[in-house]
This record gives sequence, C-alpha cells and structure tokens, in this order.
Amino acid sequence: MFRIHGSVTHRWIAIAALAAGIGLPAAAWGQADAPQATNPAAGAGQAAVPAATVGAPNAGAANADSAKAEPPAAETPKPKEPDDPKARKTFASAIDWERHGHDDAAMDDFRKANKQDGGHCWECLHRAYNMAIKLDAYSDAVQIARDWLPMAQSDLDKAQVEFRLASALQEQGIREKKEKYVAESADNFKATLQHDPKFARAHYYYGVTLARLHQDDAARAEFSAFLDEDRKNPTLHPRAERFVDHVELARATMAPPFSLITMDGQHITMDSLAGKVVLIDFWATWCTPCVNAVPHMRYIAKKFDGQPFVMLSVGLDRNEADWMNFVQKNGMTWMQYHDAGGFSGRMANLFGVHAIPATFSIDADGVVEDQRVGDAEIEGKLKKMVAHAVEMANRPPQPAADKPPEAAN
Repeated sequence: MFRIHGSVTHRWIAIAALAAGIGLPAAAWGQADAPQATNPAAGAGQAAVPAATVGAPNAGAANADSAKAEPPAAETPKPKEPDDPKARKTFASAIDWERHGHDDAAMDDFRKANKQDGGHCWECLHRAYNMAIKLDAYSDAVQIARDWLPMAQSDLDKAQVEFRLASALQEQGIREKKEKYVAESADNFKATLQHDPKFARAHYYYGVTLARLHQDDAARAEFSAFLDEDRKNPTLHPRAERFVDHVELARATMAPPFSLITMDGQHITMDSLAGKVVLIDFWATWCTPCVNAVPHMRYIAKKFDGQPFVMLSVGLDRNEADWMNFVQKNGMTWMQYHDAGGFSGRMANLFGVHAIPATFSIDADGVVEDQRVGDAEIEGKLKKMVAHAVEMANRPPQPAADKPPEAAN
C-alpha cells in the first residue's frame, strides 16, 4: 500500500529543518539537490521498493533510462574540490551518479575521490555526507564526518563538522536503539558549542540527546538556551517551548515540525495543532489507490467533524491545476496542501514519503503513528486517539508549584 523511506519517527531530527528552511547537518554550506527519483534504487541503509508499491507516473520508463552516461570531462577544480586528475574524474563520475538519482553510487565515488586526492578533499566529503543522509546511511555519515573533521581548520568549520558528526551519531543511536551512540553525540555537540558558542541550533539538538539520556534538567537548560539565543529557526521555537515544559516529549516519536499555507489560505504549523489528533494523507490524482480512498477519507473527515481532529491531505501532483480541479470536484472540503515538488517536495521529504498512498496519524501530544490508507483499523484507532484528546482537554490544569514568599523590601 505504501512505503516510508527510513523511519519518520526520528527522521525529522535529520530533515525537519530542511522543510522549515532552517538548515541541518546535511544542508549547511549548500544542501545537495533533493532526491529526484520517486523510488530510488536500493542502497546503503535503504530497502528495495516492492513491485506493488505505487510510485510516480512512468516510473518504469525512468528506470529503463537509468544506465549511467559517460561523465563529463573534469573542469578546472573549484575551491575545496579535488586537485588530483584521477580524483577529478571520480568526482565528476560521482556528480553524474547523483544527477541520475543513484545516491549510493554517488556517495561511494565521492569517498573514493577523497582518497585519490590524498584524503584532503573537503567538497568530496561534504557531498558524500549529504548522500549518506539522503540514504539514511547514518553509520556511513558518522565515518565520513570523522574523516572530514581533520580538514577543518577554523573554529567555525570545526563547529560545523562536529555538528554533523553529533547529529549522525544521535540519529544512528536512535534508529539502532543503541544508547552508546546517543551518549557519544553529547561530546560532539559540546565540542560544537565550544568552537562556536553562537551556534544556537546545536543547543536544541544537544537538548534532544540529553533528554534521551534522561538528563532532564540539563536538557531543559539546552532548550532554554536555544530559545534565548536563536533568531534563525522560528519553526522550532514552539517545539522547544513544549520540550522545556514536557521534556519527556523529546524522547518520544514526535511528528516533524512544519509550517504551511493550505489551499484555503490557512497558515498552520505542526505545533499549533497541539491538543488535536492530526491525520496527514499523502496522495495524487494519478494514484489509483489514492483516488479509490477518497470516499473513505471524506467519511473520516465527516465522522470526526467538530471534535479535536484535523485532517490534512498533501497532494503530490506536479500539475497544480489537475490537483485543484480534482479536490473541488470531489468535495474534499478538509484542509488541502499542494506539495509542488512531488516526492522531492518539502512535506514529502520531511516525512520520508517515496510512494503513495501514505498516511500518518498523530496524537494530541504530537506523537506520530504510521497507518495505511483504507486500513479497516484506522477508524477505530482514530476514535481512541480523539477520545484521549477530549480527555486531555477536559483535564483540570495542574496547580502551580508553591513559590517561596518574596523578601520584604
């Protein structure tokens, strides 16, 4: 029915900032192009897509043309690119692999080019790291960052590479459920802030690491430091504020933070929907299973109308007119958003969606669960989640903690 690329429950740590325009480990200093293939070939850290999975139209034709063309001749090296002639040729080959959507081969060739260049090709490892993140190959990303770190000379460069290493370790630990990697990331986040005390974003992700290590007071301090110092990442501020008040949520499988404007002009963010159950549905007009599911989605929207429930359908059509006409003709009156980039678009990338239909049900705390469109159990699960949201809304507020009396003047 659908396939989620990687684990959306933790993927936002690595890519949520990309959708919000924040920047992330793979994105600073020039993010590599977003993946263009709708169902990329299996590679490091990536499972093959089942034949029954619904992908983009004419995907078969695209795959038939996947043979790699001869890479273009190497041009004059740009700053931080390889100087060695063999390395230049391999670097050009890697770029060609990337252009054709073969990110695993691109990553391997970028790493090979660095070795051929004597192990000092900054841009080779920059691009290789980006490919590893796109492939969810976090163990590779960790090793690439370790190879990259000795090249950093200035404090700012050291901070950026330390941040990438820390983020990859954090994600590897979460995905593999190995606390040692999460714990190791703490040292690299600290090093990031030592090299660049103004690196506000590092406070946020360091807070996530500390929360997962159950160092709750220290985690709150980092989230507070982020809120005090950050001026560039407003989409993360509501999430950080929630983590200060409820640090346990930083250990949960939270939905990625996002901000968008719906078809009818509503501006919504993930955190502005706190207290409501959210069902996010990725679909397209060319996807037959998606179209067949529309009556069921319409029924769900009507059934939970007036309750703490929000449904958001994210259309992945390249042609906005086709999407809009279908929505209007089929009475899809709930919130609609057009992700113009399709599978390479902002929301699809953020949720790791590479095939549709795909839905995500998110509880009132913002914790995400994966479901299938048309799943007979989805209605029952949503009913329980909405009931819990109602219970939370009706719960009396917690009494404020007693404060010591103020000293007399």
